[in-house]
Amino acid sequence: MPSFFSKRDLHFHLYELLNVEQLTDYPYFKDHQRESFDMILDAAEQIADKMLRPLLTEMDRKEPQLINGTIRVHEGMKAVIRRFGDDGWINAGFSYEEGGQQLPVTVQNAAAFIFQAANYSASVYPFLTTGAANLIRTFGSEALIKRYTPLMYSGRWQGTMALTEPNAGSSLSDISTSAEPTEEEGVYSIQGQKIFISCGDHDACENVVHLLLAKIKGSPAGTKGISLFVVPKKRITDQGLIDNGITTAGVYHKMGYKGAPIAHLMFGSDNNCLGYLVGEPHKGLSYMFQMMNEARVGVGMNAAAIGTAAYYASLAYAKERPQGRPVTAKDPTQPQTLIIHHADVKRMLLFQKSVVEGSLSLLLQCGFWADLAHVSEGETKERAEILLDMLTPIAKSYPSEMCCQTTSAAVQILGGAGYTTDFPVEQYYREARIHPIHEGTTGIHGMDLLGRKLLLHGGKGLHYLTEEIQATIDEGRRSSYPDILNIAAQLQTVLERVDKVTASLLTLSPENKELFLADATLYLEFFGIVTMGWQWLKQAIQAQKSLEHSKIDGDLNFYRGKLAAADYFFEYEVVKTVSLAQRLMSHNRVTVEMQPDWF
Repeated sequence: MPSFFSKRDLHFHLYELLNVEQLTDYPYFKDHQRESFDMILDAAEQIADKMLRPLLTEMDRKEPQLINGTIRVHEGMKAVIRRFGDDGWINAGFSYEEGGQQLPVTVQNAAAFIFQAANYSASVYPFLTTGAANLIRTFGSEALIKRYTPLMYSGRWQGTMALTEPNAGSSLSDISTSAEPTEEEGVYSIQGQKIFISCGDHDACENVVHLLLAKIKGSPAGTKGISLFVVPKKRITDQGLIDNGITTAGVYHKMGYKGAPIAHLMFGSDNNCLGYLVGEPHKGLSYMFQMMNEARVGVGMNAAAIGTAAYYASLAYAKERPQGRPVTAKDPTQPQTLIIHHADVKRMLLFQKSVVEGSLSLLLQCGFWADLAHVSEGETKERAEILLDMLTPIAKSYPSEMCCQTTSAAVQILGGAGYTTDFPVEQYYREARIHPIHEGTTGIHGMDLLGRKLLLHGGKGLHYLTEEIQATIDEGRRSSYPDILNIAAQLQTVLERVDKVTASLLTLSPENKELFLADATLYLEFFGIVTMGWQWLKQAIQAQKSLEHSKIDGDLNFYRGKLAAADYFFEYEVVKTVSLAQRLMSHNRVTVEMQPDWF
């Protein structure tokens, strides 16, 4: 078994919990079956194990450097990116007509999880290109699609998302990058700068294609005036590729995730940078949100993958490291015990297991809803779209925040050794920290959930999700096993707590919007724990069913581990909703009324 993820657990989620094979009943996916999904996952594992994993430490130690105006990255990335292009990973989910494989998002995300667990930095390059190409193929003209996407699919050209500016981070209404029409229709002169652009410049590809937000001169103020442009580093002319007036002003040196460059770019300093309008003017932000929403679920998966790799690294160490003796042992001459026998170490391992496997469960569920939204019709389609929309802030933020804690637990299990570069857990700890920031901070997603998603679609999102959770609780209540009955009853109590807290908060809006949103981040945490409790009840029910029919020792241990992790999550994590509910229902205004001069 690979040291950085569990194929057995991945198969449990896909085939036992989700029954992903049911997607092949839809015409779009009819050419697939369990065998083809397994082949895809096996191929992902081979690339991850043979190409990505060996570069993990090297890419961290030899981070990208800006040399003579170009960012130089690890030499091994050229072969990695080309392999992703040659094997069709970049456009695997797209249609046959576009050269894709019509692969379900659920399976594609499972494969991405394997790549990310092996080497997060290396996995970023190709899938950034996927997102950028998807924007062009969805909203761009036929000319833009034909000109750019084939070379992006091949891996020869990198794709990026260029949003952030020095004085306009999360506040996109304040961006100042401008676009001025030229004499050629759809072609604009671009001026401005962008920062924190992942893979914004590097020498492992022939060209970089930016999907850039800018304001056309004379456009409406705020987000209503934002348009989307394709802005290549090198533009295509009759004479071949020429520079397009983009200067790499710097490369950021980060605490983790060092193998993928993050660039500071200047556009049009020489008044010679051209951008090509995507879709209609002033609709750029709505177009970009397609990529951002996909990327937000992807960020959650990145975090879960890193957390998973850290979990298996600390688990392996705990099974090999002798230290101390059982607390009941009195004879110091007896051999030391392995640290995995100590209750506190088992607690930290269970914490990691419960978070990463619970997160993976939710993230693959989101992929499944994305597939249903794509291929189904009517009420099924609407329900899948609304549930995915509702859960995106949780799927992004819960794994991101919690895997900062689980990777810390991994370091703690290794003790002093975990703080050294002799083991990979210190790298995982550093790399996990970006995800609460990437694609919208946790605070922004808290306000999105509480201030927008709860009331969107007439409140259908919360209604549908409550129905899903209640259906799982009802199934658990029909179990004949006391442990399942117990956690089902606990989740019922927590679900009622959600209703009570949400109703209390909604009484504050819109009369007191500042107080209403003051603890939106805590509401997101509260809701995330409840959502994970739902996923763990689902896993426990399925594990108990499978346990009844399994005769293989390895499977028996696997399912017993699932039941233990579910028990742990309700005993140690779900109980936190009590104090969070108390805080969220209090009208204390300390954070609102605190004055800057008092700090």
